[in-house]
Amino acid sequence: MFFFLRFNNKNNSDRRCSVYGSQSRTLDASPLGGGNAPLGFFILQPIKIPESAAAAAWENDGDGGVMRPCTTCSAFRLVLGALLVVALLQLLYLSFLSGLHGRQQRSRYSELFGAAARRPDRPSEADAARLERLRYALSAGGAFDASGQYRVYKNLIRSEAESERPLLALATHASVSNLHHLDSLLGRWRHRLSVAVFAHGRDVGAAAALLYALGVFCPHVRALVDFHLVCGSGEAAGFPERDREQFAGLEDCAGAFGRLEARRDEHRNYAIGANVSYPNNLLRNVARGGVDADYVLVLDVDMAPSADLHRRFADMAARRRPAADEVLVLPAFEIRHAGRLPAAKPELLRLYQVGEVRPFYEELCPRCQAPTDYSRWLNLPGPGAGPLGVAYTLTWADPWEPFYIGARSVPPYDERFRQYGFNRISQACELHVAGFRFSVLDSAFVVHRGFKVQGEFHSRKDEENRRNRLLFRSFKEGLKSKYPNSSRRC
Repeated sequence: MFFFLRFNNKNNSDRRCSVYGSQSRTLDASPLGGGNAPLGFFILQPIKIPESAAAAAWENDGDGGVMRPCTTCSAFRLVLGALLVVALLQLLYLSFLSGLHGRQQRSRYSELFGAAARRPDRPSEADAARLERLRYALSAGGAFDASGQYRVYKNLIRSEAESERPLLALATHASVSNLHHLDSLLGRWRHRLSVAVFAHGRDVGAAAALLYALGVFCPHVRALVDFHLVCGSGEAAGFPERDREQFAGLEDCAGAFGRLEARRDEHRNYAIGANVSYPNNLLRNVARGGVDADYVLVLDVDMAPSADLHRRFADMAARRRPAADEVLVLPAFEIRHAGRLPAAKPELLRLYQVGEVRPFYEELCPRCQAPTDYSRWLNLPGPGAGPLGVAYTLTWADPWEPFYIGARSVPPYDERFRQYGFNRISQACELHVAGFRFSVLDSAFVVHRGFKVQGEFHSRKDEENRRNRLLFRSFKEGLKSKYPNSSRRC
């Protein structure tokens, strides 16, 4: 059976097209939506017409009266068919590109974390949502700090407990090469933890992927840790494009921390590279401000608090909330061998008596911790296993740099202090001028992994210390203007 189309009116004002074949009938080609529609956009409706009118649509070919279909309708049919084919090819091409892009994105991240989507304890939908949030945070580009020299990605990766407001949280900071300590810290602190990570150079790209991997493969990290990333203002974080092989094959939490462990000897915090300053006070502020807790304990990542501090502090706060102008000091120690940290004060006392534990910075700067009055604290009556409480209250003395639990309202760290020297002293000095008192807890403490000894620091330590000492002098002068009604001085 053969059919063809013909318009009865060439100016399209009357779009009636005759269809001829074994049975003649006419179709009404009404424009889609009314008016003059482009070629090919018609709705064909059958209309009965007499056979005599149908015959008029055939034309003589000039050779004995053989009839053939109208040439105009045949051309229209060809053009219409060609347009339909082109439209179909375009749809197929767009569908192909969309699928290809999706496969490329899935391949990109599956190469980085091959087993993530196969974890039985982690729904793929949750992984996808977590990854999408990370990609959005990275695409936002972060925000510059007050100096304009650093880019801050605050809350780059949030914990599953982000909607909860804890009574006490721990805030810490680290470079990528020092982040392996996080595993040990979480072994002691199983509560909300805010971590600010500094990355430079090629570590900037790797950092986001490593932090994401920790959240995917480590349930305790995913549940409790909020990550923030800081890099130079001229750098931007993103997933690595060239170094995917570094992350291929990760299967579990041990493997993710193993990648961090492999980076531990690349450089020290204060010797990252030429003209690169480790912004320790900026990182402390980012970490402290990155968690919505009533009280925060700020520690370096290679330190840990005594066991069960969170519960004991909560019990204490139920009996006695710290005053608005009070911070709670935890005496700081360092241990020779970090294989097992003392959990409670009785164990700490035993290690102290055999020389395995000593006051923090005893060799490098004994004056920096001496105001804690270690002798008094170590000889407090009682075993130290009872309810947590305040043993005594002290007035700050230069150059004391205590570790303490403080409310969110305490003054922030001065971010002009970078690298080595006066970064924590300056903040303690401001607390003193602002009118804070320092109450020492009777049986809680913090421990640094390893003895701090001469010669282990980077070569520019003394130069940085001298520069920050000059800054500290001007900082103290500035406090007089900031707190004009205070009679206290540093």
